[in-house]
Amino acid sequence: MPPLTNQPSDRVVPETNAGFSAITAESALSEALNVLRKRKWVLIIAAILGILYGVYQAATQPIVYVATGRIQVAKPNGQASLGVATGNLTGSLQSEDLETEVLIISSESLMLSVAQEMNLANNPDFMGSGPYRNINDPIVRAAVIGKLSNAFKVASIPRTQMIRITVTANKAQLAADLVNHLINAYQQRSFESRFASTQRVSQWLQGQLDDLKQQVEASQEQLMDLQKKIGVLGLGADASKPVTTQVTAAVEALSTAAIAAKVQRILAESRYRVLASSDPALMESNLQASGAGQESELSKLRDDAAQTKAQIAQSSVSLGPKNPQILALQAHLREVDREIKTEETRMVTEAKQALVAAQANEAQTEGALEDQKNQSYRLRDDLVEYTLRQRDYETNRALYEALLAKLRSASVQAGLDALEIDVVDPAFKPIGPTMTPRSSILSRDLILSLVFGIMLAFALESLDTGIRSVSEVEHITQLPSLSIIPRVRRMQSDGSGSATVAQTNIGVLATSKSQFSEAFRSLRTALLLATTGHPPKFILITSSTPSEGKTTVSTNLAAILAQRETRVLLIDADLRRPNVHHRFGLNGRVGLSTVLSGGATLEEAVKNVPEVPNLDVLCSGPVPPFPTEMLSSESMKNLLQECGELYTHVVIDSPPILSVTDAVILAHYADAIVMVVRHGKSSRNVVRRARDLMVRSGAPVTGVVLNSVDINAPEYHGYYGYSGYSYSNIDSESWESNGRENERNNKGGQA
Repeated sequence: MPPLTNQPSDRVVPETNAGFSAITAESALSEALNVLRKRKWVLIIAAILGILYGVYQAATQPIVYVATGRIQVAKPNGQASLGVATGNLTGSLQSEDLETEVLIISSESLMLSVAQEMNLANNPDFMGSGPYRNINDPIVRAAVIGKLSNAFKVASIPRTQMIRITVTANKAQLAADLVNHLINAYQQRSFESRFASTQRVSQWLQGQLDDLKQQVEASQEQLMDLQKKIGVLGLGADASKPVTTQVTAAVEALSTAAIAAKVQRILAESRYRVLASSDPALMESNLQASGAGQESELSKLRDDAAQTKAQIAQSSVSLGPKNPQILALQAHLREVDREIKTEETRMVTEAKQALVAAQANEAQTEGALEDQKNQSYRLRDDLVEYTLRQRDYETNRALYEALLAKLRSASVQAGLDALEIDVVDPAFKPIGPTMTPRSSILSRDLILSLVFGIMLAFALESLDTGIRSVSEVEHITQLPSLSIIPRVRRMQSDGSGSATVAQTNIGVLATSKSQFSEAFRSLRTALLLATTGHPPKFILITSSTPSEGKTTVSTNLAAILAQRETRVLLIDADLRRPNVHHRFGLNGRVGLSTVLSGGATLEEAVKNVPEVPNLDVLCSGPVPPFPTEMLSSESMKNLLQECGELYTHVVIDSPPILSVTDAVILAHYADAIVMVVRHGKSSRNVVRRARDLMVRSGAPVTGVVLNSVDINAPEYHGYYGYSGYSYSNIDSESWESNGRENERNNKGGQA
């Protein structure tokens, strides 16, 4: 046999991530039905309570009377009657408007109005007998309005303009009166609300009219002041045209005069410059060349001087220079020359004075033109302000007149704008009381109780962390389910009292034709086929926590394996809480701890089971002080090698995985590891933690055994049953209880 530290080459470690990832799960509907079947007592109790409560409600329901009234509500047609165009002349209300009216009818203000009108606070049929109640008291008012609101039910009738008003009361006449008074209060409120709204609008309009009146008067006064300032008569739109025409004509006349003065100044300046800069002898010719002058006195004097000079020249030849006639001519010439000079001086002075006068005329004319222009500009600004104030005055006056007309027609319009409320069906006194049928009450309460029961069943299922199905344990551990060990209800006995301790505690020895035995045969087949090449020799049975049935599985599996032509050894490796020797009724003084400590050999410690000749049991022996060190020792390795040579299969019952590390140590010696999970007891998180611990340690976990399963549960319905064929039942729980009793009986004999 090869060393146990080296795993066999043909050993197959199950793939935890991919091997069983495609497990077929039940549909959501079938799972829900399984939950309901499993929690059927919750549904039954809920249904019984619902029926009882329905019977109580049907027996104690009060006698009430129901009265109903119907009204039709339409839009006002007042605008149409005044000739004002509207978008909707038919008077129909939209659905939103109708729902608004429903809320108005159900409002506390209308309820208070009905309560005050009918004095419901002191009505014994409504509030019951008692002392006088004041409706103005907030507590009394709240109580009356609350009870009245609960009594009324107001709703619009679909696809119509009608509203149904229903009330429930203790008296028939009171029910009818409540509906009719509410309809009357609603009609009165419709008129009063429109009138009050119109009054508020009228008051606001009156305040606006007073303000507009003051604005019109102020605008008119400002307009009249401007008229006086600019000289405008009247208030018409063309009142300012004469002033504008007069100012425009004055500006045009002054502009023409300014141009003429400028031309005159240019001519005078030209004459003066010609006279001032010319040679005196050429002054007259320059004036004629420039066109600045005409024939003047200077020309005449120059002609006279020329003639005198000619006469002197002629006379000097014939008369001589001293001739008196010549002297007279010379004196005349001198006088003419003096007059010429005088005339030249006069002409220059006269041209200069004409220039000064033309300049002064030009300056005065241009000054007058500028003054007239500035006056025109000021007049233009005044006219613009006048136009604006005139427009403001006209606008204020038109708005004032329009608001005044609205105010005068507001009182008439108030009545025309009220809603048209037509009482289609007034409420009449009910003939008899209205009571809910008992069948309806029972059906309603039964349905509600069943719904609550279903919710409670699923809540309890979600809070239950125990593993209860094969698919659930395979999904959590990602390991295959090797077998399902049933929990049968009754123990079959032959009545002779000759059954041994082993037959009492080991279920597969009590009967071979039970569901319990078949489950272990299935487990045996699954383990023999779990490894490739040869069946597993060392089989380790463990669990996550104590009390999950690993000892029951290991003892019954060993007995089933020994029923074949093989030799099987069952080792009780739980050195802390041994229990195997109690199941077989053996003495546990000598066992595994004795062999490992060297106190006995394997042949001396092994005990044969008479009921199963091929089965030997190695009990745990005395509890050692250090079990973990003993199981991980070299002696344990050698012992298992020796057992492997002598036996076909070695079944090891180990401690729980999460309690101590013994199971992890023993897992390295095993060819196949079986995790036992107790149905309904093992927690999901605990099982997942144990599985992760074994996988991370490299242990060859073969699969999971779901133990103590109620095969009559909904999720296992028909799992073992076949039509016309079944096994007898043996209570495995009684086997375990008998085993514990034998343990107590044999406790005194243990070393």
